[in-house]
Amino acid sequence: MSDRGRFLTGSTMGHVVRMTMTGAMGITFVFLVDAANLFWISRLGEPVLMAAIGFAFAIQFFSVSAGIGLMIASTALVSRHIGAGDRALARRTATSAAIIACLVQTTAAVLIILFRHDIVRVAGATGETADLAARYLAMSVPSLGIMAVAMIANGTLRAEGDGRRSMMVTLTSGSVAMIVDPFLIVGLEMGLDGAALGLNLSRCVMLVQAFRFAVGTHDLMARPSLADVASTLRPYLAIAVPAILAQQAAPVGNYLLTTVMAGFGDEAMAGWAVVGRLTVVAFGGVFSLAGAIGGIFGQNYGAREYARLRSTYRDALVFGFAYTLVTWTLLAAAGPYVISGFGLEGEGAQVVRSFVMIGAGSFVFAAALFVANSAFNALGRPAWSTLASWTRDGVLTWPAAIWLAAVFGSSGVIYAQALVAIVAGVTVAWLGWRYVCGLERRDLPALDLEPPRPYAHADRFRRR
Repeated sequence: MSDRGRFLTGSTMGHVVRMTMTGAMGITFVFLVDAANLFWISRLGEPVLMAAIGFAFAIQFFSVSAGIGLMIASTALVSRHIGAGDRALARRTATSAAIIACLVQTTAAVLIILFRHDIVRVAGATGETADLAARYLAMSVPSLGIMAVAMIANGTLRAEGDGRRSMMVTLTSGSVAMIVDPFLIVGLEMGLDGAALGLNLSRCVMLVQAFRFAVGTHDLMARPSLADVASTLRPYLAIAVPAILAQQAAPVGNYLLTTVMAGFGDEAMAGWAVVGRLTVVAFGGVFSLAGAIGGIFGQNYGAREYARLRSTYRDALVFGFAYTLVTWTLLAAAGPYVISGFGLEGEGAQVVRSFVMIGAGSFVFAAALFVANSAFNALGRPAWSTLASWTRDGVLTWPAAIWLAAVFGSSGVIYAQALVAIVAGVTVAWLGWRYVCGLERRDLPALDLEPPRPYAHADRFRRR
């Protein structure tokens, strides 16, 4: 296998479309399974179950987002090493990143389990809804460590440029959940317990498939070594910590919005739960775009292909714009069917209606923000991504939601999300473009392309 990265030649738009669409097919299917999961729960005819899983989803969003941040960092480093032609270093980095990510997510799982009752009550859940949400968390978060390793291995496939096999990882795990969930939730009448068990099983399948391709097909993960973990820790965390903080901004924003929405009752929360699933299913391509272009940026950054960095940024913006407009049109047409399909009424129906008609359009600007943040993470400025994300979700979102909810009711939460996306998307996308265009002039070095002193230290350990 050639050491030369596959993103260093060919059309950048072609790479953006291929990696994004393969990623979108995989991630959209996983989210579709999640939406089907909610649908089967809705068939039980108990709104309290839907409200409970809505609260649990908002909380799990934190841990899943941390896993995405860990994967972003791993993909950035591994793709740089591939672009620089150092495949051996890429293999050691991938394995060490998987070990570190597993430890981080396992710690997060323990903390969530210990404080789950307090967490769901702070989110606004009360009574039976709070108890059910806490029970779902206790059963589903223990597999976070497994998911973390699977995500790093899958991110390694993206760093290599193998979008097709990365897609197969998520399609396979999602297919298992699609078959098992209705049997557990409805067939065995396990309700939320069945949903949690199905989620754990799908994560285990994802791990097996990701390892099969990352190790068996591409040989892109080395044997574990404590010395490699020690030497990888610093450069990995230099990207991972800001990336995790940036990823945490979205669940914080969602959490704050959830607390505002909770004030409108269980009907509104049921609609909010549907909007959450609908968002990730419909805009899987936008969410995939951020992860897909990270490897393209990384390989070309490692090879100092500055012109290709600029064209990648531009092409990603164009793709995100076109994808969102098509999706928004489809959502607007499908809105009434979604409302009736999930049996929503009153406030719940109004929340979904506001999203498909107004809120969905703001993803044009959310996509621009994701592109800029991906560039910052891959090109040596992860702290900028953190600042941008927290300005949007941690500073602007809550006051906007309070203000617009007072004017428009539950729909105001959706309108606030859209308004903030527009303001942040335009500003951050412009800053990202200026940064990418200035890279060649400033001649910034590609980070960690040669084994730095920590890796040399690790080599001394191996010689002993």
